[in-house]
Amino acid sequence: MEKHNQFTVSVNEGGMRLDVFLARQNISLSRSQVQRLIDEKRVRVNDGTEKASFKLRAGDSVILTQGAPKDYHVLPEDIPLNIVYEDPSIIVVDKPAGMVVHPAASHFQGTLVNALLHHCRDLSGIGGFLRPGIVHRLDKDTSGLIVVAKSDSAHQDLAKQFKEHLVRKIYKALVFGDVEGDEGIVDSPVGRHPVDRKKMSTKSRRGKEALTRWSVAERYGILTLLDVEIETGRTHQIRVHLQSAGHPVLGDNVYGNSAKRLQNIHEPLLQSKLRGMKRQALHAWRLEFHHPATHQHLEFVSHLPQDMERIRVFFREDVRRS
Repeated sequence: MEKHNQFTVSVNEGGMRLDVFLARQNISLSRSQVQRLIDEKRVRVNDGTEKASFKLRAGDSVILTQGAPKDYHVLPEDIPLNIVYEDPSIIVVDKPAGMVVHPAASHFQGTLVNALLHHCRDLSGIGGFLRPGIVHRLDKDTSGLIVVAKSDSAHQDLAKQFKEHLVRKIYKALVFGDVEGDEGIVDSPVGRHPVDRKKMSTKSRRGKEALTRWSVAERYGILTLLDVEIETGRTHQIRVHLQSAGHPVLGDNVYGNSAKRLQNIHEPLLQSKLRGMKRQALHAWRLEFHHPATHQHLEFVSHLPQDMERIRVFFREDVRRS
């Protein structure tokens, strides 16, 4: 079912690019998503179609149409979910590593959305066909807590909280090296890598503001367990920021060259334990926000997954033996 959003350009918004104008509306779409809809002729300005760079004038009428692409079929799948909390407005899920959040060209099955469509029969259509209920995401190989909206009003409220940085997200990260200091901040713009367009980088020509706070939870000498809080949600932000700070995430071969680093560890048992981490050692362990209907402050915590906990236990036992 198609969904129409109509806007009127205010005096203050006159002169703004069409894609920028729409991305700033409370419709939970990024600028790139808006540009794709414009290219698909799903945006009309005063009954005509325009390019993303079209400069709007005060009083212009802009209509955006969202609907399911005819050749896409996202089907419900009976996939087990670790549900932390659920009510008529929201559902909080503890996502396992290896699960993609929402469908894409290479993943139309086995995603969190497929599982949610089976569990929540009335979820489809909320916030868009391919991302029903999704207001934030975790990388495929990042585990942990994610909140999903079950109604349009909840989706809009949560999207606003994320946009205004009112949602608190704290991660556990196992990183290489003995981090200097007990806490710190990485404040560097993040954008597409200037050469490898599949990666993100702090050296992007068009990076967006990104701020990451970290504090040391435990020290193991060769590794450090960090608590990491992000105030912005750029793609791969934590992994990129920690790599730029000289402490890439264990298991991250995209940004940290983890496999090569492990070759330099000459203690066989330790190397074996660390090689058991088959993905980036990053876990969204704490999530705080206000309930979109009751406005009650909610806090959720997830225990470390087994792969990260095994490494923590190994180091703790090694300390006791020494």
